[in-house]
Amino acid sequence: MPTHAISIRAARPEDAPLVHNFILAIADYEKLAHEVAATAEDVRAALAGEHPRVEVLLADWDGQPAGFALFFHNFSTFVGRRGLHLEDLFVKPEFRGHGIGKRLLLELVRLAHERKCGRMDWVALDWNQPAIEFYEQLGARQMKEWTLFRLSEDRIKMLALEQRCA
Repeated sequence: MPTHAISIRAARPEDAPLVHNFILAIADYEKLAHEVAATAEDVRAALAGEHPRVEVLLADWDGQPAGFALFFHNFSTFVGRRGLHLEDLFVKPEFRGHGIGKRLLLELVRLAHERKCGRMDWVALDWNQPAIEFYEQLGARQMKEWTLFRLSEDRIKMLALEQRCA
């Protein structure tokens, strides 16, 4: 039986086109491709600088790009420490079932522990049963009592203009 290798590394700004391709792939999987406005240059800018706005782990399977995890730090007022927020975790369909997603998530757990994070958070679409089962098998629990709210960029602009005129 052939031995396959999974490798995981931190993305650099020059990996922006690859990260952007993963973003497009997860958006397509989630049936949200029409909502993607980010460009590879946006990703490059987010990964760059002394204090990048996001971090990304890239997973390769035998040298082939197979998956990614995009994350950033938040802060918990209740815990009194920063946390790690996983924005996206995605493994290309042809590489699923080899433990790549689990390796990415456990690498994030290692980073969260190393960085003394008080918790890790992420969201999953309610119809994505494979993802929900995967997370629950690792001991994550659904926060059913919390409801996610979001203001779109258009609504942010509208509210900001209303405040200026008030």
